[in-house]
Amino acid sequence: MTEAQAHQTDQHAAPPPPAPAVLTSATREIAKATHVQLTMPVPSSGQALVKHAFARELGLRPGEVGDAEALLRDTGVQVEASTTDLLRGFEAGDGPDAGELVDASVADLTKLGDAVAELRGRALTQALQDPDVTATRLGQARQRVRNAAIAVGALTANTQATPLGMLNLERLEMAPAGLQRGELIATIPLAPLEETAVSHKEWSVLSKEFTSIVTDSLENTSETGVTDNTELSQAATSQAQHSNQFNVTGSVSGGIPVISGSASSGFTAQDSTSQSATTSTKHATELTKKASARTKQEHKITISTTTVTGAEEQSTRTIRNPSSTEAMRVDYFSLMRKWRVRLYRYGLRLTYDLVIPEPGAGLRKAHKQLADLRDGIGPFVFNLPHNKITADTLPGEAQPHHLVLAECFGAVVPDPPLLPAPVERTATSVPSFDEPGIYTMDPLEIPDGYRIRTLTLWYALTSQTGDENLFSIAVLGSSYTNRGTQGQFGPIELTSEQWKGFMLHATGKVVVSFALGHNRNTQLKLVAELEEIPTKLDPDPRKPPLSTVVKERWQATVWNILRDAAQTQYFERQQDTAAKIAVLAEKIENVDTLTLRREENEEIMKGVVRFLLGPGFAFMPPDVVEAFKKAGVDLEHGIGFDGNDLGLDAASWATVREHEGVIRFVNQAIEWENVVTFLYSYFWDTPQSWEFVRQLQHPDSTRQAFLRSGSARVVLTVRKGWEEAWVAFAEGGFKSPPVVPDPRYLSVAKEIAAYDDRNYPGIPPANPGRSAVRLEDAAYTTTSAVLPKSTSPVTFRVGSTDGFLVGAQVVLDSADKTDPADGSVVQETTVITAIPDSTRLTVASTARAHDGSVAPFVVLQPGTKGALIAEWNEYTPSSGTDIEIGSNLGTTV
Repeated sequence: MTEAQAHQTDQHAAPPPPAPAVLTSATREIAKATHVQLTMPVPSSGQALVKHAFARELGLRPGEVGDAEALLRDTGVQVEASTTDLLRGFEAGDGPDAGELVDASVADLTKLGDAVAELRGRALTQALQDPDVTATRLGQARQRVRNAAIAVGALTANTQATPLGMLNLERLEMAPAGLQRGELIATIPLAPLEETAVSHKEWSVLSKEFTSIVTDSLENTSETGVTDNTELSQAATSQAQHSNQFNVTGSVSGGIPVISGSASSGFTAQDSTSQSATTSTKHATELTKKASARTKQEHKITISTTTVTGAEEQSTRTIRNPSSTEAMRVDYFSLMRKWRVRLYRYGLRLTYDLVIPEPGAGLRKAHKQLADLRDGIGPFVFNLPHNKITADTLPGEAQPHHLVLAECFGAVVPDPPLLPAPVERTATSVPSFDEPGIYTMDPLEIPDGYRIRTLTLWYALTSQTGDENLFSIAVLGSSYTNRGTQGQFGPIELTSEQWKGFMLHATGKVVVSFALGHNRNTQLKLVAELEEIPTKLDPDPRKPPLSTVVKERWQATVWNILRDAAQTQYFERQQDTAAKIAVLAEKIENVDTLTLRREENEEIMKGVVRFLLGPGFAFMPPDVVEAFKKAGVDLEHGIGFDGNDLGLDAASWATVREHEGVIRFVNQAIEWENVVTFLYSYFWDTPQSWEFVRQLQHPDSTRQAFLRSGSARVVLTVRKGWEEAWVAFAEGGFKSPPVVPDPRYLSVAKEIAAYDDRNYPGIPPANPGRSAVRLEDAAYTTTSAVLPKSTSPVTFRVGSTDGFLVGAQVVLDSADKTDPADGSVVQETTVITAIPDSTRLTVASTARAHDGSVAPFVVLQPGTKGALIAEWNEYTPSSGTDIEIGSNLGTTV
């Protein structure tokens, strides 16, 4: 619905009132940026820091480069000797400086890296097949394969494309531009003299996902706001967050909340007709339209005709048609808030691209600890075999092994039982038998678990009077018999083979009976020596049995005691583990959003610095640590230098300051508050970590994406004024004399800095001079004139001088036009000295010739807001309602 349609009435209505002024004082702003990747040939030299990081990440051992070279030679692949010599320098330590690798071939480095990875893979395969390999050795072999894969992958990713790009700094400005009649929401027809009651009720449905907005920044602020549904700027920011959260190609984080990327291109003008401006406008328009649609869906109004009243939220009005002949109609319309949306481009920055592996590795440690603790929670298992419980003193132990186990589990266990004393039975009151009779001694009580090893008999007796009455004695069940007149006999081993092994290995109650005749004064004695009942016999009969019933019973008793003690210890450890899990989970999950983002930015910065300066770069070198120790610094808690005296001598002070130059340069040359990070999926990490990484969870979706990322593309925004220094550093490293990078790279850096200076004057000073001329909005026109080089004022005709001011700076021509004579950019800045009329301008001088006869060239007077590249209107619902009687429904939406 257009504005004219919204306010159109019937032919008798009064003309519409003038459009209301835009409330610029109520303007809302959203920071935005458009990144453009430059397409340039990859130089044959340079990228020294990337190559140096590759060599350091390989972690070469002595001889590995030679083995890799031999492997390549066997497959018919040749590499430059200078490249292998450079890599050999890394086998013994840190290797040569980054600047030495400026001219090293990327192709040769990649071939050598692949060969090293192949050799390490073979070594890992052999280690896996070795049954005697230790877990430590196997882990080291896997880590070396992983390091090689990461090093080669990072070198390939960071050298395939040009690392330079442009970041257009943009701003969405949304200003209220009045109210406008919206759609028809209800209509009430009334017959002549009809009267009815109208109930009007209105409410808003709030969705927390898009109305509760958390804004975090690196300036130590955290703002939480719940805004009105009609707040387009807040809804647009929330829509951007919503879009980024569900971006399947990568997650974006950084100091700029809304990032849009455009297709790669060369360095060209960044005005409203450029490709990047078109892409940014399309992205911004889509963003605000979606936000406006969301706010419309969240606002609901119902109007019903009813006579029921009494609800708090509704108001009831009585409407009456006063005419007795004409019908009437009352129409209700929603009132929409109109917003003027402008997209400004106010700055251009050089960017430097690189890819770092495992950006969230440092933050995964706590999750690994949590996973290990949770793996320790489970059912109690006691895996001590019974046969490991022994009273023998094992090698390396100072006491019997069962006592060692008792100390291990904190238990008190019994010693193994001793062999019982021999069982004896003596009979002194044996009856005298004139005729053969049977006498049974009291049974031998053999303890449980034991048996008779030997049964020995002693006896003494005399015979009945008379030579013919010899005594007789026989052991029933054995072959032993004896006859005589008198005497003492024994010992007689009844269990021997001579007596057919009588009662050998007997157990329980052993009853021995004697057959006696013509005996007098008889005494009997039986002695049974015992042994343990075996359950497993040793193959060598000369050795004691491997196991016995008594031993197994003792082992079972000790095992039960040890198990109970181990279970008690286990439950205590489980409680302790559960407490540690709760503390660690609390530490991981209950962290405010600002701290989460700051930790992620610090990890990105740490990864970038380590990648640029190599894994051997120490944030705190060992000699500096030693200097801190000498100064009495509490290294564990980072407390030191809090007294009147630093405690450092001149040598230690010089050591502490040694690395300040690199640290200061890296922090100043890059706008770390505007670094943009694209997180890539977990499968860009080593396959061994996939299972763990993809299951990482965190209540904060951004942190979860950060933890799960396998690698990250980091777009470093170079601070204004540091473009040339950064390109020289990134391509050549710190070297004396400095390495001169590829001229095309330096040319792009210079042109981006110059373009930003010419086209974006920036924020005006707080106390400008009286002669200073600053405009918020830019003035734009074109000219077909031909301007020569001139050191004196030049007057030329333009399309219009509206908005131009005397004393203001003006930009002539575009940045993508070059002088055929020397190939330099013809765009320049000069000052307006006079405005003769509405179609002519006079400038102070022209440093270059400009020809507009073939195609008019641009004349731009930059404004402090930047270049306006797009403008449109959006509409959101308000709480107002418009009423009209008898509106023209033919023109109503």
